[in-house]
Amino acid sequence: MTATEDLDLILKTMANTIVANTDYFCELDQVVGDGDFGYSLRSGFEVVQAELETFDHSNVGALLKKVGFVISSKVGGSSGPIWGTAFLRAAKEAGERIDISHEEVIAILRAAVTGIMDRGGASLGEKTLLDALVPAIDALETGLAQPGAAADHGTAAIQAAADAAVTAAEATKPMLAMRGRAAYTGERSIGSVDAGATAVGVILQSISGAWREAHA
Repeated sequence: MTATEDLDLILKTMANTIVANTDYFCELDQVVGDGDFGYSLRSGFEVVQAELETFDHSNVGALLKKVGFVISSKVGGSSGPIWGTAFLRAAKEAGERIDISHEEVIAILRAAVTGIMDRGGASLGEKTLLDALVPAIDALETGLAQPGAAADHGTAAIQAAADAAVTAAEATKPMLAMRGRAAYTGERSIGSVDAGATAVGVILQSISGAWREAHA
C-alpha cells in the first residue's frame, strides 16, 4: 500500500469510528461539558466519510489539507478549530510527499500536536485530548524504532500507541480541567475522564484493528 492508501484507511476508519460513537462521546461530554462533543465531530467526519474518495490524493499533504478544511468549516464549537488546525499543521509538515518514513510520520504527528497547543492554548496535564494523544505518539515513536517495525508494517507500534492512549485517557480522571467548557466547572471536573482524550483512545483502537487487518 502507498502512503496515501494507508492514510485513506486511517481517515476512513477514523470517520467511521467517530460517527458510530457519536452518542457515547456526547455522554462523556455531558458530565462537565455541554454534551455536544460527539455531534460536533460527527458533523465534519460524516463529510469525510461520504466524500473521502473525491478528495485530492496526489500527495499526503494535499489529502490532510482537504480534511483539515472540512473539519474547520463543518465542526462546531471549539473542536472545529482545534481538530482542523491539527490536520492543517500535519498537512504542512507532510508537504507533497507520496512516501513517508517512520521518522516523518512522527514529525507530522508532532506538528499536529503543536497546532492543537497553539490553537487551544493547552498543555499536557490540563485534561484535554493532548493527555492521550501525546503519550500515544510517544509510544508510536518508540515502537516504530524497534527492529521488527518494518517487518510487521508498524502493526505492533500502532497497537502500543492505541493502548497508551486508552491508559492515558483513564489517567485524566483525577485531573482538574483547565481548558474548554469543563474548566468552568472547577473541582467538579475531577473524577471523570476527559471526553476528547477518551475519544482519541477509541479512535486509535479502531485504527489499530483496521491496520492489522489490512497488513496481515
